[in-house]
Amino acid sequence: MWDYTERVKDYFLNPRNVGDMPDANGIGDTGSLRCGDAMKLYIKVEEIDGQERIARASFQTFGCASAIASASALTEMAIGLTLEEAEKITNDDIVKFLGGLPTAKIHCSVMGAEALHAAIANYRGEEPDEADPEARIVCKCFEVTEQKIRDAVHEHNLTSVEQVTNYTKAGGACGECKPEIARIIGEVLAEKARLASADAPSSEREAAIRRLLEEQIAPALGVHGGGLQLLAIEGDRVVVVMTGACSMCAGMNTTVKEFVEKTLQEQIDEDILVEVGG
Repeated sequence: MWDYTERVKDYFLNPRNVGDMPDANGIGDTGSLRCGDAMKLYIKVEEIDGQERIARASFQTFGCASAIASASALTEMAIGLTLEEAEKITNDDIVKFLGGLPTAKIHCSVMGAEALHAAIANYRGEEPDEADPEARIVCKCFEVTEQKIRDAVHEHNLTSVEQVTNYTKAGGACGECKPEIARIIGEVLAEKARLASADAPSSEREAAIRRLLEEQIAPALGVHGGGLQLLAIEGDRVVVVMTGACSMCAGMNTTVKEFVEKTLQEQIDEDILVEVGG
């Protein structure tokens, strides 16, 4: 049984602002009945004190207690805000407002934030960019696109397939797409690490650690479909994240200690300790 906070229970059992809104001038749809979760958010934007504000908001949803509570909370959070203020609401804000959500239900708050942003875009007459080259479906069970997975990994610093499933539902059914999700995680983290290393000065020792990880250790893991990305170097502490097949391997910790850490100790410094972050 899910461990819900008292506030989640309240917003589920006593939902606010439920139902259709015939005079809505912004409507946002997200999810689908096919994947088991669907939400429609209605907003009524009016000029108040010279600014466009959300005067009213309501919702309809087909989903679990977390979906209902998230949508209910979102309407209360949005009412009275300018469009610019409302656009800044994230799923993390919804989770915080509710006092937390079970890890496996985080995607419900994501769905709420997406519905709000879609409703605002609809009010402005904006059309979704269907030409996005990354819009291909990765998880066919839940119709999750590659771009949605990339965005989730980047924005929430996700490092495992399980975390991606919690935020997007991708990989939560048949599991066939999990290797592809792992690949995407690796690519996003690699790009983030590249940008971070380009901006951060490093000592000769740190540079040696980076070279060894990039030129010897990561390629060796890649032979078996795995990978590794450096997150941080803090003195003798090296923090990495395992990607690809390694992120789903039951022997991941053994690989980190017996291969990654041992190689760094033998070739650079015996005091180096490696741990998995994320």
